[in-house]
Amino acid sequence: MSAPTITPVVVRLKLSLLRNGLRQSGGRRAAYAASAAVALLFAALQLVGLIALRGTAHVESLVVLLVAVLGLGWAVMPLFFPGGDETLDPTRLVMLPLRPRPLVRALLVASLVGIGPLFTLCLLAGSVIAVAHGGAAFAAGAVAVPLALLVCVALARAVAAANVRLLTSRKGRDLAVLSGLVVAIGAQVVNFAAQRLGSSGLAQLDPAAGVLQWVPPASAVGAVHAVSEGSYGIAAARLAVSAAALVALLGVWSRHLTRLMTAPDGSTLPAARTAARERTSTGLSRLLPAGRTGTVMERSLRYVWRDPKTKAAWVTSLAIGLLVPVFNAWQGTGSVYFACFAAGMLGIQMYNQFGQDTSAFWMVAMTISSARDAYVELRARALALLLITLPYATLVTVVTTAMLGDWPALPEALGLSFALLGAMLATGAWTSARFPYSIPQEGHKNVAPGQAGLAWISILGGMVSAALLCAPVIALAVWANVSADGEAWSWVLLPVGTAYGAVLSVLGLRLAAPRTARRLPEILTAVSKG
Repeated sequence: MSAPTITPVVVRLKLSLLRNGLRQSGGRRAAYAASAAVALLFAALQLVGLIALRGTAHVESLVVLLVAVLGLGWAVMPLFFPGGDETLDPTRLVMLPLRPRPLVRALLVASLVGIGPLFTLCLLAGSVIAVAHGGAAFAAGAVAVPLALLVCVALARAVAAANVRLLTSRKGRDLAVLSGLVVAIGAQVVNFAAQRLGSSGLAQLDPAAGVLQWVPPASAVGAVHAVSEGSYGIAAARLAVSAAALVALLGVWSRHLTRLMTAPDGSTLPAARTAARERTSTGLSRLLPAGRTGTVMERSLRYVWRDPKTKAAWVTSLAIGLLVPVFNAWQGTGSVYFACFAAGMLGIQMYNQFGQDTSAFWMVAMTISSARDAYVELRARALALLLITLPYATLVTVVTTAMLGDWPALPEALGLSFALLGAMLATGAWTSARFPYSIPQEGHKNVAPGQAGLAWISILGGMVSAALLCAPVIALAVWANVSADGEAWSWVLLPVGTAYGAVLSVLGLRLAAPRTARRLPEILTAVSKG
């Protein structure tokens, strides 16, 4: 007597997890409904658009590239969003008497339930309709669409199973921080590619599509196009490549499931040894000043590396500070002054310094008994920020200038960047003492409930004040560009901007220090609310 199949049970489990998750709160239900509506609307529009492209020259290159990018998205999303599907973690099933092969089949079917698979199905269907001509091509498409969908799902599952120990660890969860960087880069790449396609047409995609037609899951769509052209042998080969990829991915997935369900988890031992090495390591300490300044600088730098919220803010700032000037210069529409985005985005990290400590700020507050102590604390935090910001802003400015070939404007851009950075350090220190707010450690919110107004006042008010403080340097830069004799003196902006920024930062720290020392109880209460 054969054992009963577990596939229906796992599918019902998937539906129960989804239903119970939506029952937790009305906000979660609303967010899910909104995201589902947007995804389905986009899928429908994409389906209609692909059908409308039917008969367009070189449309096969476009759809092959789209499906290839779709497969790449299925491969990387489990790494960046491991919490998006509770069933992605097979370690929850290791205590059950299940064999890997039936479990693979059941999880594969359960993975087809959701918004992502439905969106993928719409895109694949539209791609096949766009390139299929004749009954034989549509028959091949009836095989290609489910085959490509299964390849995408199996790829995501294999990647998740291979990295499940990493994804469930602290460092693995930090991978989600990179999702902002990937989205930022992807948006700029899509924007640039759309502009290029609008001016040059789809024909320039042919070389890349010729290669990707043999790479699953795009090879399945490429097979439909081959049937439309009467190349039945090539079509069969491409379908065979997709089928072989599916079998290989299922095999990899099954092997990793077997290992997870039979091998002990010793991940905590290496983690403990690593933590011990980090506790005994003094390499960073030896490079920093002695005393309180070095201690505070090391603590701030460790926050950047270890704290997920702080790391996410830094990664986003670093990405935007580089992408805005570089991509605009790449497109030929940029200016060397766009490099100031780097200093501006990183200068924001000076705001709400004490909120980054959350409830642990009480230990810092115990060491501040005077305005002098507060000044040393704020100065050390500013110096830690400058260790990253100064070289990065300089590098972005030089790269942008090199891409534009506008070397005479380099001193002006550097001077403006340094002045802006000094102004943001000054206003950031003051607003940290005047408008502190808590940053919740759990969830995706960066402001505790009831403190959104404080956050807006702190950041927007500080940025406006920083821009006003930079007005003299901006006026000097304008004079250097419009005056007949100004170009010969444009180099003066570099030392003037550097000195001006340094003076502003020192004055801002000295003005913020007494307020910080006086308002320690209020600051501690505000930052501990999360």
